[in-house]
Amino acid sequence: MSFLDQIFTRLESAADQTLLTELRESGPAPITGRELLAMISQACAFLASRGLKKGDRCVLMSSNSIRWIAADLAIMAEGLIVVPVYSRQAPAELVAMMKDCSPSLICCGDQTLRDEIVRNWPEAPPQALFDEIFAPADKTNSRAGAPAPHSLADSDVVAIIYTSGTSGEAKGVMLTAANVGHILQCTSGQLDILMDRKPGQDRVYQWAPLNFAAAWIITLTSLLRGSSVFMNTDLSKLAGELRTVAPDYFVNVPALLERVRRAVDEQLWKTAGIVRTIYIKAKAAYMRKHEGRASFSDSIWLAMANAGVFPTIRKKMIGSNLKALICGSAPLSIETQLFFMMLGIPVLQVYGLTETTAICTLDDPHDVEPGRVGPAISGVQMKLVENDEIVVRGPNVFPGYWNRPDETAKVLRDGWFHTGDQGEVNESGNWKIVGRIKNLIILNSGHNIAPEPIEDEILARLLNAQHAVVIGNGRSYLTLIIAGDLSAEQVQSALDAVNPTLPHYKQVRSFRIISEPFTIENGLLTANGKLKRDLIAQRFQPHIEEMYTVKQSSTA
Repeated sequence: MSFLDQIFTRLESAADQTLLTELRESGPAPITGRELLAMISQACAFLASRGLKKGDRCVLMSSNSIRWIAADLAIMAEGLIVVPVYSRQAPAELVAMMKDCSPSLICCGDQTLRDEIVRNWPEAPPQALFDEIFAPADKTNSRAGAPAPHSLADSDVVAIIYTSGTSGEAKGVMLTAANVGHILQCTSGQLDILMDRKPGQDRVYQWAPLNFAAAWIITLTSLLRGSSVFMNTDLSKLAGELRTVAPDYFVNVPALLERVRRAVDEQLWKTAGIVRTIYIKAKAAYMRKHEGRASFSDSIWLAMANAGVFPTIRKKMIGSNLKALICGSAPLSIETQLFFMMLGIPVLQVYGLTETTAICTLDDPHDVEPGRVGPAISGVQMKLVENDEIVVRGPNVFPGYWNRPDETAKVLRDGWFHTGDQGEVNESGNWKIVGRIKNLIILNSGHNIAPEPIEDEILARLLNAQHAVVIGNGRSYLTLIIAGDLSAEQVQSALDAVNPTLPHYKQVRSFRIISEPFTIENGLLTANGKLKRDLIAQRFQPHIEEMYTVKQSSTA
């Protein structure tokens, strides 16, 4: 039985249960398993009426919604290949991806999106709006009962998800029915452990864009489990919705958790009186406890904080039901992970790439090792090769990039997928991600340096910093480009704290503050918020050259 058959069977068994709730400006909009099946059937009939054949590509371009999920499931049920794209990306980038996969149909969430695509691609293939696909009065495009998915072989490609393209053109990652089915079983099994296999629906909050592999997988897993998913449609309301929804768990990215930690620190620092004193003392005590240096007075401060301060912070942030935060997409700083653990909120880390169907490792909910991303999931092998690169083999590994055999051959060698990530693994089998191989800085002295750990240390000391980029490939020393509302004194103070902890060749000798933010829209970040280092280096080349001509710091 394919994963689609399993999901549809679950929807039928949960026909009268609320499974998805859109959190709209006008109020919550819930739908049951029966109603979702009806939407999927309607979308299946619409797709069938367009004369599409098995293996045709169908682009899905919309903000998060219940209709997005229904369309996604319908596309796969009809034997088509879904190509989800990020509606916030620049139209030129979206068109490049669509031209690459040659879709037979483009499904758009709204008219504005469709108009923008047609403006940039006059020869675009046919488009269909969600309003057409799910037209309530259209009785001709409807089917009775649950959809009957086309037979799916394990090797059938069900999705093409485009990678972020941090240093070049995005590539389409083909994912098969077997890839997705294996990961759904693994994630569901881990969630069983987290929830102690208790009966009842999990409460899940979903805010990340559904075109990202991790968000897609957790959504499919939630449907497979019959969970109750609450979908954010306005990121400005995220904080309030979390308190209202009170989820059991939800997927995060490090940037969000870092912002929350800094906001709490900043707010508590402004609070006068005993609350601030207890928080500051207890926070320092917790770090000493983690390092094995706790004293008797530390236990007193922690007891006082646990009695009132920490529970109050936790309740204000996320509500009372939270079992864990699940974090992936990039390494999370150990300071931030310990901060949430201090508040009594476990943070489970996940490591994976789109090419590994989003997941390679998962933290054991009952045995979390801070600073690491857990052991390899069931059926997956991982090892280190040259330059401590992580390579992966298993049923989660993709068969290749769409229409790019040469690129596929570069990363799939002798049965192993070369991730491009630098890592290390300890005796317990828990992995740590150090950085990206292609981001390695090689000084003219021959020293190899991963920039990410240095950047993380600097950012941890600057509340108003947005992004930090360490520069120095082929140079004699390291410099820094940093974006945010900062003064030179603040940045220098952070460097004065970080540099003495590093060997001489890893110390940052000069910096420039950039007033221009790094965003998806201006092309300096990928669709999922990662730095486009090559483009940043090109954009700010004059400032970089200055730092290697005159070693002094300034604001640009």
